This record gives sequence, C-alpha cells and structure tokens, in this order.
Amino acid sequence: MKIVRDYQFVSEAERGAVVAIGNFDGIHLGHQAVLDIARAEAQRLSAPLGVMTFEPHPRQFFAPDAPPFRLTNAAARAHRLEKLGVDVLYELSFTSALAALSPEEFAKGVLSDGLGARHVVIGADFHFGAKRAGKVEDLQKYGESEGFGTSVAQLLERKGLEVSSTAIRKALSDGLPRDAAAMLGHWHRIEGTVIRGDQRGRDLGFPTANMALTDLHRPRFGVYAVLVDVLTGPHAGSYHGAASLGLRPTFGGQEPNLETYLFDFRGDLYGSQISVGLVDFLRPEEKFTDINALIEQMDLDCQQARDILGAL
Repeated sequence: MKIVRDYQFVSEAERGAVVAIGNFDGIHLGHQAVLDIARAEAQRLSAPLGVMTFEPHPRQFFAPDAPPFRLTNAAARAHRLEKLGVDVLYELSFTSALAALSPEEFAKGVLSDGLGARHVVIGADFHFGAKRAGKVEDLQKYGESEGFGTSVAQLLERKGLEVSSTAIRKALSDGLPRDAAAMLGHWHRIEGTVIRGDQRGRDLGFPTANMALTDLHRPRFGVYAVLVDVLTGPHAGSYHGAASLGLRPTFGGQEPNLETYLFDFRGDLYGSQISVGLVDFLRPEEKFTDINALIEQMDLDCQQARDILGAL
C-alpha cells in the first residue's frame, strides 16, 4: 500500500483512484461498508482502491488539549487498511490551510486536481470544507462538474444503535469489549511498541510487555483476557494472554499504560510491535497491600482468561 501525505504532490501512478473518505477511526463496520462500496466501484472502473483520511485527526487539530479519544493511531489504522486491500492511502496532513478550504475548493483542488479521483465514496453523515459547510448533496454536485462520481453509504445500526466511533468508545469505557467488537467487526486492538517498564511483573513471576497509551482512548481500567499478535521480531506470531490496563494502583502509577502477560511465552519483546485485542473485561483495578494477595489474584485472572480464550 502506498501512502501519500500531500495532495499537491501526487504521482501519476497514485492518481485516478476510487476514494473512500473519512477519519476511519477504529475502522468499524460502518467504515467497512464504505470500503465495500469503494472496492466494488474500483473493480468496475479498473481503478486503484484509495482511502482519504487526515493526520492529525481534525478533532485533535481543533481541540489539542481535549482528553485522548482515538481508537487507533495512524500506524494501526494504516496497517488495518492495508489488510483490507487498500492500494493507496491518502493520509493528508491536516493543516490550517487545508481546514480553511471551502467545500468547492476541497472538491476541485483536492479531489479533482490533486488526486484525480475517478469516484468518491462517503457516509451519509459526511461534511467537508471550512466549518463543515459542505454536505453530501454538495459533493454530488461538485462531482458532476469535476467529472467524478459519488456514492453514499447509509449509516449502519446494531441492536437499534448507530454504529459509530462514539458508541464504540462508550462500550469500551463501560468495560464491554464484546459490544465494541460487535460494532467494529473485530476485537478492539491497541497497537504499539513494547517499551521498558519497571520490571515488577518479572519479579512477581508474570513478565509483561508494556505499551504506552499516548493519544488513545482509555478503555475501562482493569484486567482483560486478550489476544496478542506479535507483529515484528523473532517471536512474531499469535498468543493468548491477560493484560492490565490502567495506573497500577498497588505501585502508585501516574501514567496509564497496558501491561500484557503472554501465556507460555519465553523471550524478549523489547522494541517489537505488538497488537493486543481486548476480549473480555475480568475485573476493575484494585490496590493490594499484600504482594502475595496480588500474586494469588493474578493467578486467578490468568486462569479465567485461559478459560475464556480457550472457548473462542
């Protein structure tokens, strides 16, 4: 998959795609419906399948001090889109200049002149241009004049609720990862690089792979049964495990992180890229005054996680 970050510098080989547009945060079932329409159009037109998204997320750009909300970082989003068969990712740098473009300037300057889009696919709630002034019907009108087609994917519902990144965040905040997965179409995954922690887990007999949660939405703090994919390094593969997400209250942690214990694993994962899928919430965080009580509880957590994951 090719990644393009500036619509003003697009090679001929990267032009002429069918382009699905959106933030694609989490790449949930609604996003996948947009991609399915785009994929069908790309096949019909014998054109590349493209996705246009933005970095940073526009919400981060306009409210940089807001609490972390993203379900996926840029690298995880790109990794997922590549697995879904996207040929070109137009990950445009979201700047004040881009934010100031009128709907017409965006349609003509970015989509038509910049990307040479053959066809564009959007969701029914799509807005574009400065102050989100452009609506679906505006893009359809501009497309007619600029020579690209437009398809609109209708919003999806599950159990009477609209599938959205907002609804997924709420499910995760409530400690309901299976509800989130039902809307995502896959387990909610946290991807990143394994960093060095304080190595207390090793001393307790539970060595963990530690990851920062920088800029990501915080699911409910506590212990989870998890599925782990080691993406890089000599131990690449899939594993079962248990993970603690939060502040580590027994040890007075200040910054939330994710500590994952891989069952039946021996090796060094420092510097490796891993992906941790949240399957079930086991219990909230708890402060233990007795280390032996903590170890006993961790044994119980791991056995419960093994039982859950073994039944998948």
